[in-house]
Amino acid sequence: MLQADRPMGFARRALALIALLLGAWLLASPAQPQANRLAHVLEVEGAIGPATADYVKRSFDGARDAGAAFIIIRMDTPGGLDTSMREIIRDILASPLPVVTYVAPDGARAASAGTFILYASHIAAMAPGTNLGAATPVQIGGGGSPQDGEGRDGQGNAAEAGGTAMERKAINDAVAYIRALAELRGRNADWGEEAVRTGASLAASAARQQQVIDILARDMGELMRSIDGRTVTAAGRQVAIATEGVQLVEVAPNWRTRVLSAITNPNVALILMLIGVYGLMFEFMNPGALYPGTIGAISLLVGLYALAALPVNFAGIALILLGLALIAAEAFTPSFGVLGIAGVVALAIGATIMIDTDVPEFQVSWAAAAGLAVASLIIVLVIARFAMTSRRAKIVTGREQMVGATAEVVAWKGGRGHVLVHGERWRARGVDRLKPGETVEVLAIDGLILTVGPAHSAQAPEIHPG
Repeated sequence: MLQADRPMGFARRALALIALLLGAWLLASPAQPQANRLAHVLEVEGAIGPATADYVKRSFDGARDAGAAFIIIRMDTPGGLDTSMREIIRDILASPLPVVTYVAPDGARAASAGTFILYASHIAAMAPGTNLGAATPVQIGGGGSPQDGEGRDGQGNAAEAGGTAMERKAINDAVAYIRALAELRGRNADWGEEAVRTGASLAASAARQQQVIDILARDMGELMRSIDGRTVTAAGRQVAIATEGVQLVEVAPNWRTRVLSAITNPNVALILMLIGVYGLMFEFMNPGALYPGTIGAISLLVGLYALAALPVNFAGIALILLGLALIAAEAFTPSFGVLGIAGVVALAIGATIMIDTDVPEFQVSWAAAAGLAVASLIIVLVIARFAMTSRRAKIVTGREQMVGATAEVVAWKGGRGHVLVHGERWRARGVDRLKPGETVEVLAIDGLILTVGPAHSAQAPEIHPG
């Protein structure tokens, strides 16, 4: 019995020793990178568009997966598209990680859409020498009926009691939105409304005094010291920010964001769409060329994808499509330039009003519209020249091309015989004096019988009956 207990006691002691060593190792081993060790830094610079929204969303997902403590958005923007701005704000509001928006470096701004993003962030910070505001939404493709007493203020913005019904609707919606964000984050809602209604702006120091922002920081180091120990509500739970020992990780836009940024430029999108249409047009005109059709199809699909991500004016798109249809009609039903020139005019007008926004970075430039109009006009003139040339050219196919062709007499007797035309043997009739091997000219065709005469003969042949 003592022999059996001895191995069991040894096993227990061995397991206890292993457990003790494992516990000591866990206590002594360095802690794995936790949420309080990393902070992802995003760079939002320039106009806010679909590419920016995609970059922010993917970066937020990456920060969450990497176990970051919080996210810093370093921003310098003149504004951007309303749809993209709202996508970014939705991501901020849903983020389980605190989001710190920092307007920097000196001279940067958070205008228009940037102001809304700053209001939506858990912590809003600015560097000295920066500003925010001018958040009035003004769309160029609006509508609505004018009402009595409408007007604009001295800055060109729709006045609170004026403007079209569509402008008032957009402004009231934006006011409600920024006030909701201000109340959520405990910021100055009245000034936010003023920034929307009158386009008011504030310098960083004044914004801090009026409780529009939370922190005024000269650089990233001062920002980190200022946010240390703050508690914010992120995705419905209280989160304390600790910055001691935090490593800042710069998150640069990847190739997808850069490509999306390039193709969502309205000028590029319009050029791609026209290349696509012209490529397919040339492929239909020259079946089997392959290159125009392949390049055109790819360009057209990419261009349409880009336009789907942009706020387009449907009247502008309709004019562009009408212009392309008229140019295509010129190619297949030549009107000596009439349809083509009308198409160029419709295309140029449609291009200038294609994008429905007041953000200059997302509008088709006059230079691009003029360049496309000139290029389209050149194509129309080339098509018209081809049409004129083909109209004057000698027919080289079909029944009509036989008349005037030269033939060689194969056999001849009594004004009848056979001739060789284009390598084919034909029955023929004509004058009596023709001889085998003689070159003749086809004067007429009747069914499958040719009327021939001596080459370059100006006299009508003597036709023998029977």
